Amino acid sequence: MSAARSALMFALLPLFAGCQLVPMSSNDSKVSTAGMIRMQGTLSGDGGKLFFAPCNEQRRYAVTDKGNTGVLQEAASVVDKNGKAFADVRGNFVASKAQGSDGQADIYQLYRVERPSGACEDPNFKRLTIHASGNGPKWNLNASGKGLVLEREGKEPFAVPYMEEQMPEGRFNLITDANNQHVELYVAPLRCVDPSNGSVQHLTAELRVNGQVQRGCAYFGAMRND
Repeated sequence: MSAARSALMFALLPLFAGCQLVPMSSNDSKVSTAGMIRMQGTLSGDGGKLFFAPCNEQRRYAVTDKGNTGVLQEAASVVDKNGKAFADVRGNFVASKAQGSDGQADIYQLYRVERPSGACEDPNFKRLTIHASGNGPKWNLNASGKGLVLEREGKEPFAVPYMEEQMPEGRFNLITDANNQHVELYVAPLRCVDPSNGSVQHLTAELRVNGQVQRGCAYFGAMRND
């Protein structure tokens, strides 16, 4: 276990007492997130509490995992050398002057958690509906209301319009046929870990290009919050 992870785990010991690692959401106690706020920021532990600081802000909120997302354990798995992790979450944020914080963050959905690496400054996030990526070889897909862009290692970027098909149990796929390429992206609401960097995302993805299959992880961009 790294020193940074050990430090965060130690800071959060009172919270881990009696806890179990659970999926990123629990279907048995699913609560509608309509009307809740989505935020990105930094997670850190202090004095047995987990705190969330929104991107480019000085405020920090004391975190309560109301949606059983497993955010405490997930954060501990990806912290950097300073004991911090980037998180993309949805919940209720209530301002108050509680001791040691600027308010309370009740988290109901975890979209992704990863090591801090400039995610707060991602210029693409605000215009995307979904981002998906994988390895072996490396691939990256960004979809927005204007179309999708597929980048694959050793190949030219591929920008085309697409159609979306809804499927049962929250699954969906993106389909396009252009430039003699048949591209499909199958997405399912299942916890996914990127083995290249340890990031945890709330969707699994399967990319098919002319029948060739590659797997990876995905998360919703700012233009999609379901």
